[in-house]
Amino acid sequence: MASLFSGRVLIRNNSDQDELDTEAELSRKLENRLVLLFFGTGACPECQAFTPILKDFFMRLTDEFYVLRAAQIALVYVSQDPTEEQQDLFLRDMPEKWLFLPFEDDLRRDLGRQFSVERLPAVVVLKPGGDVLTRDAAEEIQRLGPACFANWQEAAEVLDRSFLPPEDLEDAVPRSLTEWLRRRKYRVEKAAPGGGGPRGEGEAEDGAPALF
Repeated sequence: MASLFSGRVLIRNNSDQDELDTEAELSRKLENRLVLLFFGTGACPECQAFTPILKDFFMRLTDEFYVLRAAQIALVYVSQDPTEEQQDLFLRDMPEKWLFLPFEDDLRRDLGRQFSVERLPAVVVLKPGGDVLTRDAAEEIQRLGPACFANWQEAAEVLDRSFLPPEDLEDAVPRSLTEWLRRRKYRVEKAAPGGGGPRGEGEAEDGAPALF
């Protein structure tokens, strides 16, 4: 996903206006996350009505007041504001975790063409690899709220690494508690030494009782 903004600068919407201008910084913010590209402008009445909904949607997924751990989501505001002052005014009350492109960056307009944005507001949802998951999720966000994130996460197969089981290189984790029974049930019985028939259940190859 960081490749979409390769060679560009993203700015964090905090008081210090922190700039993400290296590949490493961009990767840390965008890797293994669903990325929302929010196309809007403070001069648009529809955007003014939608923005509080989007802000609440984002806060409920990322703010520690609502959740213990932030969801794997990032939002980049792709400003369509006519002036930098209007962009700054629009962002003033938006979450600090939002990212945005510098006003002078032509990528603001190029992204609209790249993702065929035809109206404002628009929210393009991208998979971690950069593929489009949803071309405009604005209506879905208004209708379902934060619940739609789980649908996107499942569709994009985003792995929450915080909940992955520990790796055991010596013995794979059984697929279920009954897997060992299935393996035993369908085990191919070996012929006994000397051409005899298959050994009995619970009997080792040398005739001694098996240890399991």
